[in-house]
Order: sequence, then structure tokens, then C-alpha cells
Amino acid sequence: MNDSPGWASPGSAPDGEDSGTTRQPEPSDRARASSQWSQNQPPAGQWSPPAAGPGQGSPPPPPGAPRPQQGGWGPPPAPGGNWNSGWGRPPAAKPGVIPLRPLGVGEILDGAVSTMRAHWRTVLGLTLTVAVITQIANTLVQRYLMPDPPDIDPNATGSEALDQAVDSMRSSLVALLPVAVLALIGTLFVTAVLTVVISRSVLGRPVTLREAWTEARPRLAPLLGLLLLLPLMAGAIFAVGILPGALIGSAGGAALAALGGLAAAVVAVWLMIQFSLAAPALMLERQGLTQSLRRSAKLVRGSWWRVFGITLLTLLLTFIVSMIIEIPFTVIGTVVDDGGASSLFTGGAGDLGWPFLIITGIGAVIGSAITYPISAGVAALLYIDQRIRREALDLDLARAANLPGYETSGS
Repeated sequence: MNDSPGWASPGSAPDGEDSGTTRQPEPSDRARASSQWSQNQPPAGQWSPPAAGPGQGSPPPPPGAPRPQQGGWGPPPAPGGNWNSGWGRPPAAKPGVIPLRPLGVGEILDGAVSTMRAHWRTVLGLTLTVAVITQIANTLVQRYLMPDPPDIDPNATGSEALDQAVDSMRSSLVALLPVAVLALIGTLFVTAVLTVVISRSVLGRPVTLREAWTEARPRLAPLLGLLLLLPLMAGAIFAVGILPGALIGSAGGAALAALGGLAAAVVAVWLMIQFSLAAPALMLERQGLTQSLRRSAKLVRGSWWRVFGITLLTLLLTFIVSMIIEIPFTVIGTVVDDGGASSLFTGGAGDLGWPFLIITGIGAVIGSAITYPISAGVAALLYIDQRIRREALDLDLARAANLPGYETSGS
């Protein structure tokens, strides 16, 4: 075991169990134990019998015997502890922000938030820097490079209305392209560094921004390739679905294009969830682009709906948090800059005033600084959770965290 974020080789199977078995007491031994036990009964009112009745299951283990833990054998309870207090389901070890066992949805979200609290200097230092730089660039793009939308005739019908819809879509895509590129660059740095931070926080280890950046920097190039490949893949799927209807160019073609777009959306969402764990696999296992995609598909297989639900919930939460933060700044911006407000509602992006852009930009920076860590944290912790469920990664994490009772267990 080493200190690298991957903790274990990809696809590692759970460690083998101890081949030794506990000797069952002979009948004579049981008789002697029963006679001795009756002479040392605890005082009345202090005895809590196990869940099983007489003759069912095994008696409480003697003092000094190892206590069973989920995922392995742990140390006996502290002096004065009660064997029966946690006999049904002992608590899992928790060296860092998550317990080392399969996680629930709430624990994944709580782990992401706990990482922000535990490493707030590193997390906020990174997210604020990235958010400020990307928002300044985005503001300049909106002020000087954003094209005005084409004029739409509400009375147009037939092919003319279809042509106007195509022109409007093309204009929207051109306007969103610079914003998407800036968001991609910001996501690249945030995902790379925060994945390393989360991998350390799971083990309960401190990490500085410099250390996280040093460890993440060699993986930026393949991560950039992954972040470019996924949207290009989704765009190609949409193009294939819409193209037949667009080539027909009639009312029937529009219906066919809508149907093809709906089918393409289903396929694209399925693929995006299949590959949603590729970024953590690429960073923590130091795999190549193709291998990380295969790794993600392997981890998601059989758990697609669970991964989809957690991912969708995270998107909704981050969207709600962003709206709660950004809407007041947008309202303030419209009050301060009447010209910016009118331009916003009429669609003239090039006429947005500086006061409006600056105020709304501040809100966007604050929102991004909060939502970036949540999105990256959920993705990394979901990856760790899937490996715990499939590959007993909790044992490797416990050894990496130097927990008592795990130093020499397994190999």
C-alpha cells in the first residue's frame, strides 16, 4: 500500500479471508463453562441478553477476543465497553469524511460538503481563483463578442418559420460556444485538483493547494481529452438523430427531427452516465483515456439507475443553490442598470451595461465557488462508493489510513 490517491490497482478483488477457523468447544467444555458462568452472573438489572434466544447463535465472546467489524476484523472494545451495544451492526471506521463502507445518498452529499469544511482554504482558494478568472473572461465575451440574436417573425409559417428556427438555434450555439469553452477550462482545473483533495480527505489527511496541484498536473492532458470527448460524443449522437429530419425540410421533417432528437437524447444520457466515473478513474488510478472510459462502464454496470439518480439529484441541488445565490444579484443588477435590464429582456447581449455585468458576475463567482466542490466531490465519492461495493476498497482505504487492526490483514 502506498499513499497514491488510487489506493489499489484497478479491478482488485476483496482480500481473502483468514483460512483459520475457531475451534468449537466440546460438550464437556460447554458444561464446565456453564457452571463457571452461573457463578459469575452480573448484578440484576445490568444484563442485556443477545437478540438470539437460549440455544440459538453463539454466546458473547470472551474478553480480549477480536470483535467482528464490517469489511474485516477489528480490535476489541475499550475497557469498560459493552459487547452487546454494537453486536448487531458495529459502526464502520471513519478516518476521514466518509465511513469506510457502502455509502448512502446522504452520506455522499455530506462527504462532499464535509470536504469543503475540512479543507476550506484549499477548496475555496482553488474554486474562487478559477471562478473569478472564468467569469471575467465570460463577462468580456458577453460584452464584446456575443452576437445579437436574429429577428423572428411571429407570423411566419411553413418553411419560413423552420428557417427562422434553424437560424435561431445556430445563433444560440455560436453564442454559447465561448461560454462552454470557458466552463470546460474551469471544470478541468477544478475536477483535477478537487479529486486529489477528496482522495486525501477520505483518509483524513491534510493537503495543501500546492500539493494537490503538483499531484494533479500530470493528469491534465488526458483529463482535457476526456472532457472534450464526452460533449463531442453527445453532439455527434444528436446530429445523427436530427439530421434525417433536417434534410427533409418540411413539416414532416420537423416532426422526424424532433423524434430523432428525443431518441438521441435518451442514448446520450445513457452514455454520459456510463462514463460519468471516468474522470475520477483517470485521476485516481492514473489510467489512460480509453481505459478510464472502460473502467467507468465496468463500475456503473448493474448500478446505472442509482448512479443516474444521484447524478440528477446533484445537478438539481447545484442548480437550486446557484439560482438562490445568483437571482438576488440579477435583481440588484437590473435595479442599478436599467439599460442592462432592458437589453437582457430584449435579447441584445451586446448592449448589456457594465454595472449589470459586474454585479451578476459577482453572483456567478459565489455560486460557482460553492457548486464546483459539490459536483466534483459527489463524482469522486460515487466512484469510491462503487469500488467499495464491488472491490472491497474499504479494506485498502483502512490500511492506507493506518487504522488499528488492518496493518497486516490481507496483502
